[in-house]
Amino acid sequence: MSKANIHPEFQKGMNLLLGKVEYQEFELALEEESPTTIRLNPYKIEESPYEGKPIPWAPLGYSLEKRPAFTLDPLFHAGAYYVQESSSMFISEVLLQLQVPKGIFLDLAAAPGGKSTLLSTYLGHEGLLVANEVIQSRNTILKENLIKWGLGNSVITNNDPAHFQDLEGFFDLVLIDAPCSGEGMFRKDPEARKEWSPDHVRLCAGRQQRILDQAGGLVKGGGYLIYSTCTFNHQENEEMIRFLTSEFAYEPVRINLDPAWQIEESSIESEEGTFFGYRFYPHRVMGEGFFISILKRPDDAYCQEPKKKKDFKHQFLKLVDEKACQTLDEELGFENSQFYLLNDSYFRFPQMWKTHFEQILQSLNIRYFGIEIGKKQKNEWIPSHDWAVSIFPKKGFSTQEVSREEALEFLRKNDQELNFEKLGWILLTYQNLALGWVKNLGNRVNNYYPKDWRIRNL
Repeated sequence: MSKANIHPEFQKGMNLLLGKVEYQEFELALEEESPTTIRLNPYKIEESPYEGKPIPWAPLGYSLEKRPAFTLDPLFHAGAYYVQESSSMFISEVLLQLQVPKGIFLDLAAAPGGKSTLLSTYLGHEGLLVANEVIQSRNTILKENLIKWGLGNSVITNNDPAHFQDLEGFFDLVLIDAPCSGEGMFRKDPEARKEWSPDHVRLCAGRQQRILDQAGGLVKGGGYLIYSTCTFNHQENEEMIRFLTSEFAYEPVRINLDPAWQIEESSIESEEGTFFGYRFYPHRVMGEGFFISILKRPDDAYCQEPKKKKDFKHQFLKLVDEKACQTLDEELGFENSQFYLLNDSYFRFPQMWKTHFEQILQSLNIRYFGIEIGKKQKNEWIPSHDWAVSIFPKKGFSTQEVSREEALEFLRKNDQELNFEKLGWILLTYQNLALGWVKNLGNRVNNYYPKDWRIRNL
């Protein structure tokens, strides 16, 4: 290892990519502080709460002047923004340039949720996102982040890519942010430098090839596949695109770049034609290392349309009938909802995606879907935290604006003296954004912030 803890074989490969002079600039950049960047949730906030510069390829992204204590910002817990590395926000530019139809998207390796929340934002009220993560602990983090984001247009699954075989030709877009050797994280995560080796690169390439082999057919005719890594080498990038296009029919997609962005385009020659990749180097851009390639499925490729089923049958979920859904929509101030019951708790799902969801249910292990509204006892709702932080109306509930200190005490799940005019459920807000529920019983106030999410630091 060198004084910078960088493997000689990595140095050799990067010298070939950049040349000796530019490699020195690259290595110096690894010793600098990583930029801090956030992406706003436009359904909750319009302006950045922090001083910073706009990220040129991400309309909702900002590079901050200094790193705040996000854990101590109630807006962070309210889902007003996501702390995401700026290079990966380039997916926003891809979606907007291509005007990708807002259909059903799959984020195959989704945790912790940066790219999933980006896709969820793009889809809005028109599309549906399937956010998948195979590792159980990471799936829990993904679920928390999508619930906080609050759009209710996602299904969270916990599956190996092999489990998707029945959904061939089902998705309008598949994002594969592949597990990789992490070369692009050498500045942000010094441990990644220590873990790097040529054997680790080969191991990652083998894993990526297996994922692509299982996921390449999931894109429907006319749809898009986005392949990305946070690494630089050809073995995990260009070679994977060559493998993918040798196994599945895809067409090249080229993205227009502003030269000022200093993103490097590479041509990927294959027997099927010339494809394109885009590299982000930390000495050129205000971000970490990243690679992305975009491909389009031919229009005549297979498309799987889900078939409507007469009877809904599921081991755990119960379908709420159409008339009852309309009644609930009127009561709650919602629109176009399909409700399901799970353990007597109501879940709201976009009605337009009901058939697709019920097909997904047959193939995948569902961890969460839509928005959990809560339970109903007689005529009173026991509302869920998920409903509180969602963008959906909370009709009939009292709200109370709190100070920053009061908000932090609530988020720590501490008891505190708050004065309320009304008894019952009260939605606490900070800067008009919902934080969660308390219940005023008169003699005491119960805090219903999720125990597992509470702030644990001082």
